[in-house]
Amino acid sequence: MQPSRRAFAWVCYSMCVGVMGTALASPLYPLYQAAWHLRPSDITHIFVIYMFGVLGSLLFLGRVTARFGFLPILRTGLVLMTAGVALSAVASNVPVFMLARLVIGLASGMITTSAAVGMMQVSPVADSRRTTALTTVAMTLGFGMGPLLGGLIAQWVPYPLVSAYVPTLVMGVVAVYALFRLPDASRVAQEQPAAAGLSQWLPRITFPQRERRPHFWLASLGAFSAFGMFSLFASLAPSFMTEFVPWHGPAVSGFTIASILFLSSIFQFSVRSWRTKQVVVVSAVALVACNLLLVWTATSRTALLFAASVIVTAYGHGLANVGGMGVIGKLTRPSERAGLLSSYMIVGYLGTIVPILAMGWLSDRVGLNRALVVFASAMAVLSAVVAVMAMRTREIPMVAEGG
Repeated sequence: MQPSRRAFAWVCYSMCVGVMGTALASPLYPLYQAAWHLRPSDITHIFVIYMFGVLGSLLFLGRVTARFGFLPILRTGLVLMTAGVALSAVASNVPVFMLARLVIGLASGMITTSAAVGMMQVSPVADSRRTTALTTVAMTLGFGMGPLLGGLIAQWVPYPLVSAYVPTLVMGVVAVYALFRLPDASRVAQEQPAAAGLSQWLPRITFPQRERRPHFWLASLGAFSAFGMFSLFASLAPSFMTEFVPWHGPAVSGFTIASILFLSSIFQFSVRSWRTKQVVVVSAVALVACNLLLVWTATSRTALLFAASVIVTAYGHGLANVGGMGVIGKLTRPSERAGLLSSYMIVGYLGTIVPILAMGWLSDRVGLNRALVVFASAMAVLSAVVAVMAMRTREIPMVAEGG
């Protein structure tokens, strides 16, 4: 597919809509908790099943974009996402809702990787750094719009566990229709003959050359920490916010989650001219600070400190996204990008699974407040290690396009 403003706009729109459904349910969790009598660990299990869907998608479908081209995979992902949102709207019990979240997770992995590759491929802008920034901004805006719209509708519209999904469902149908009207010329040359049978679907983790792997791991661990922090707010913030802020309800929690992502988008665009190493180091320092602020908030229960932790989390999250995508862009040629991007996203999404499961398990045993202190302390230590190691690592050069 040749660079085109129309194709770029629809791929960008499809990425936004495709990821809207991922965090849409976050402000609704207290409503599900009340309706279905759920514990904090039940909420984390529902949240994490989506992440297992994403991880499975990245592991088993990470190679299909390189083989079939981004557009068929993006179309399939949007169809699955729309179906998952529709199933969420009609879910009447936990198993059905978890199935819907699993479908959305599978679709999310397909959409984020294929749309990221597609935006680079059809971008009419020659500056790859600008396109990378637009890609991360589009992804983050989509993540933010879901909980914001869902929370606002759930606060004031009847039947919130149904009506909250309607806008995303309609927008998903429009995105599917638009993608099927785009010409399918997105196939790329294969680097090797197609694998036979089931072997083409088996997981294959891609890594850069040995001398560049430290850069990959620092970027990926930064994503692990940033994704973990956002997942904390997306899964349990509606529950622990009742102790820190005087306002409650889906609109408040939805606005909080969305504000992290909207501010993240602004911060991402504001640092697009920074050196990659500078972005990675500053993002890690910011993630240390936001975790320390959360510990302070949990002990003092001050709304102002909670607001400060939200802003600093957004800053660290935004810069971690820009830094990670910048490192992946420098490590690979376009023909290799899909595989390494999947590996990077796998590490990042593990940050949404392991710490959050531990947080839910601890919450049931020692209480939500103490579990929050343990979680934030551990993530602060991890981010501090990444910051120190990134400062000691040399700036990464761009890989040569021809070899």
